[in-house]
Amino acid sequence: MDRDGFRRPRAGHLARVTTHKDQDQADRLAEYRRRRDPKRSPEPPGRDGAADGGEPVFVVQLHDASTMHFDFRLEADGVLKSWAVPKGPSSDPQTKRLASPTEDHPMDYRSFEGVIPKGEYGGGTVMVWDEGTYRNLSKKSGREVPLSEALEKGHASFWLDGHKLHGAFALTRMRADDNGREAWLLVKKSDRHAGADKTLDPRRLRSARSGRTLRQIADEESDNC
Repeated sequence: MDRDGFRRPRAGHLARVTTHKDQDQADRLAEYRRRRDPKRSPEPPGRDGAADGGEPVFVVQLHDASTMHFDFRLEADGVLKSWAVPKGPSSDPQTKRLASPTEDHPMDYRSFEGVIPKGEYGGGTVMVWDEGTYRNLSKKSGREVPLSEALEKGHASFWLDGHKLHGAFALTRMRADDNGREAWLLVKKSDRHAGADKTLDPRRLRSARSGRTLRQIADEESDNC
């Protein structure tokens, strides 16, 4: 467990952000499906494919798993590139948030809200804390760099238009340990949407999609069983 209170991925977990160049001959969601039993988990089964036109999407899901954390996801290459962010995004440019890469998720995961059974991978309650679209701000020599390429190079900038998150953010790769596990930082850039850091109390947060708290999601799922 690191200083942010987040249990680092074990050696068997995905340890870096993968791109289409890594997996041009492989199923980008094979790892996602390998970890899940569709007969037991209500999560989407895992089909790749871009969203229905328009701007690319992002989603931030609050995940009450063995360790409470936020999952930050950006659409790229027909999947959701994903990072676990222990303390969630900050609106303060001076506050750097640790972001640990996880496996790519299918596009339909962006609307998933429910309870993953105990004993299953990622068991716990999932809430859609924020969602919306984003604009890629990554550039080199005045030319826009595709998000997947920017991530491969280790730095991507983007503008979020969500219900709660707004403005420019950046993801920067910092290091990899001896096992190849990457550490990234998620940072708010200075703009009109920047502000003082606010501590997010997971138990009081509400879904951008349904308005429910974690407790309400868990209780309603239990009632439906």
